[in-house]
Amino acid sequence: MSASLLDPDFLRALEALRRHLDSDARSGLIGEGPSARRGSGAEFFEHRPYEPGDDPRHLDWLALARSGSPVTKVYRAEEETLLRIVFDASASFGFGSPPKLELGKRLAAALAYLAFATGRRAQLLVARNSSDDTRSLDRVFPPRRGRRAFAELCRQLESIEARGKADLAAALHAVAARAERPGMLVLVSDFLDPGPIPTALNRLSSAGHNVVLLQVLVKSELDPDFEGDLSLEDSETGERLEVTVDPAALAAYAERLAGLFEELRGWAKRNGATYSRVATGDDLQQAVRRILARSRD
Repeated sequence: MSASLLDPDFLRALEALRRHLDSDARSGLIGEGPSARRGSGAEFFEHRPYEPGDDPRHLDWLALARSGSPVTKVYRAEEETLLRIVFDASASFGFGSPPKLELGKRLAAALAYLAFATGRRAQLLVARNSSDDTRSLDRVFPPRRGRRAFAELCRQLESIEARGKADLAAALHAVAARAERPGMLVLVSDFLDPGPIPTALNRLSSAGHNVVLLQVLVKSELDPDFEGDLSLEDSETGERLEVTVDPAALAAYAERLAGLFEELRGWAKRNGATYSRVATGDDLQQAVRRILARSRD
């Protein structure tokens, strides 16, 4: 468990939320019971070795009596409930003080905690171009299950640095190509990427993935207070742009940002997905609740 990502008070709040989800939630998100459209929960899939955190009700006691080793029954729908966290690690995610990167890590850790606590598997995939631009996924960690896996996933998140470029559309296509079964897919990004992201998202939605768009920004991106003549540098390409920030420029920026929000919100609405926007300084518990409520900010 990593105190640097989620403090004990927040973990206790998540645990309370998990109990609520286990008893009441049927939204298709973390905490939901097996989905009828992806196989009945009674459809046996396979045995696997018992892992700490597994539901004891799924232990095969007869197999334990025969072999002396505990094994867990895995059912088809449960096996297919995998939380994939696709994390934008491009240089733009390092902007801000504190940076967007840190908020994104905490939100990803919170969702992974809920997945592990409810017996699901979770996997982290890092979206960033390789040094030779031949790969759009910089790292793909294996899926994990059980409460002990939470500490490992936190270490994976803490190892991420915001640098270089990311082609989110290509990364999503790569995820779709390697995903054998649909599951819940959370894309953590600022979405300040000019690529054809909706096209890639369409592929994931068509394949049956439950998509969550989690947009992380800093307050100054939502309400910039710059003015005068400035020299701006693109954190991913290094290109510089000389601009004059006046009321007309700020109005144009606000219009383009609102257009991006509407594009993401519209895609989520058309595809039954979730779109949640979180800024540094926002209440983290409320942000998680909005995600689980399938909000479209």
